[in-house]
Formats: sequence, structure tokens, C-alpha cells
Amino acid sequence: MDTILLIKAAVMGIVEGLTEFLPVSSTGHLILAGALLGMDDDKAKVFDIAIQTGAILAVIMVYWQKIRDTVSALPTQPKARRLVLNVLIGFLPAVVLGLLFGKAIKAHLFTPVVVASTFIIGGFIILWAERRAPSATRVHHVDDMTVLDALKVGLVQCFAMIPGTSRSGSTIIGGMLMGLSRTAATDFSFFLAIPTLIGAGAYSLYKERALLSMADAPMFAVGLLFSFISAWLCVRWLLRYISTHNFVPFAWYRIAFGIVVLATAWSGLVVWAE
Repeated sequence: MDTILLIKAAVMGIVEGLTEFLPVSSTGHLILAGALLGMDDDKAKVFDIAIQTGAILAVIMVYWQKIRDTVSALPTQPKARRLVLNVLIGFLPAVVLGLLFGKAIKAHLFTPVVVASTFIIGGFIILWAERRAPSATRVHHVDDMTVLDALKVGLVQCFAMIPGTSRSGSTIIGGMLMGLSRTAATDFSFFLAIPTLIGAGAYSLYKERALLSMADAPMFAVGLLFSFISAWLCVRWLLRYISTHNFVPFAWYRIAFGIVVLATAWSGLVVWAE
């Protein structure tokens, strides 16, 4: 067993768990970390997607009571059925557009200019969103979302297929711009992540199964474990953070990270290409 490889897998898992649910783009951070650690071949790309499952398990654990109550109430409560329907509706656009344009996006948009631009533009969008008046908020709880709200957030989530955009950033900030409260947008973003990331991980593992063998199991297991632990800590922290803080610090971080992308690309330290 390659101890160094397992340490690298643990580091990548930590990076995934810490960045998946913050509005900072886990993909951008995994590209940078993978390049620095020498984990940037085709198998590593499958690994990056697969370990998202660990982060999703953390979300399921944090929201377990809400998920359990919703499932048990499906036969009797319209509110529970509406939440499940909203998650499915929000999930569908990513499935359709991902299958249609996934290859083209990977072939043409994994460039330093695109990644840096989406980081920086996303940062300014967050700053703009945080300047909006609180009176613009019309949905204060995730259970009060309509089907149209869910569809809009699902469409906005598709922007996350562009590297550097951030799935959580798209859904949370997009939801806020559409009238959702910070808490409602964050909760729905987490619920929407469950089918989205599990589906992406399963599809990637199936499509690239020829690259993998049983010898890779320890590396994937370590990545999943550390992704789970770090995501669990991050989600619990984020839920406390949003009760008293805004996303402005993340906006400035995105802008600074965009500059890092350009600097590492210009120096040749990181190959920001598929």
C-alpha cells in the first residue's frame, strides 16, 4: 500500500469536503490541489468526482432528521411531497444539460482565463447580491418554495458546469437573487446537492470504470472518509455562520483566488486544462 498516495488522497478529500458547500468552487480548488500533488491524470479526475459522495453523506447526516421526517410524511403531508418534487425538478436541468454539453464544456472551458474569470465574476455577483435590500426576500423557509422557484434554482445550478463557478455558489446566491432567504437558499442548495452529486459520481465511475481496479479501493476509501469528515464540519459551521453573517468574505476570497489562478497558469505551476 502506497502511504504517500493515501496521504495525497486524504488531502484531496479534505479540500473537497471544505469547498464543496461553500460558494468558492470545489472544482477549481481540486484542480489546483491535484496539480500541486501530482494527482491530475484521468484516474485522478474520476477520483475527484467520486469523493463528492463522502461530502454528500455528511449533508445527509446533518439533515437526517429533516430528511427522515419528510420521507415519513410523504403519504399524508402535501408540504413534504412538494419539497421532494422541488428537489427532483431542480435536479433535472443539470441532468439534461450535463448530458448534452458536458463533453464540450470539458473540452473548451477548462482554461485559466475561464476559471479565473468565473471566480472573479462570481465574487462580484456575490457582492452585488449582498447589497440588495432585505425586502426583496419573499421565501423564508425551504418548505415554502414553489415549483417555479425550484426550476429557477435548478437552471442556475447549471452554470456550475463552467469550471470555477461553484455549484453551491450558483444555487445559494441565485436563490437569494430570486427572492429566497439566505437560510432557505442554503437549505435547498444542500438538498439539491444530494441527487446531483451522487448522480455525477455514479455516472463518472460507470463511464470510466475501465481505468479503475480493486487496487484503487484504498485511495478512494481514504478520499471518501476525509471528504465526509471535513464536509460534516464545514456544513455544520456554515449553517451557524449564515445565521449572523453574509457571504461578502467569500466574494473577496473568490476574487483573490481568481488572481491565483492566473498567476499559477502564467508561471506554469498548474495546468488549468482538461
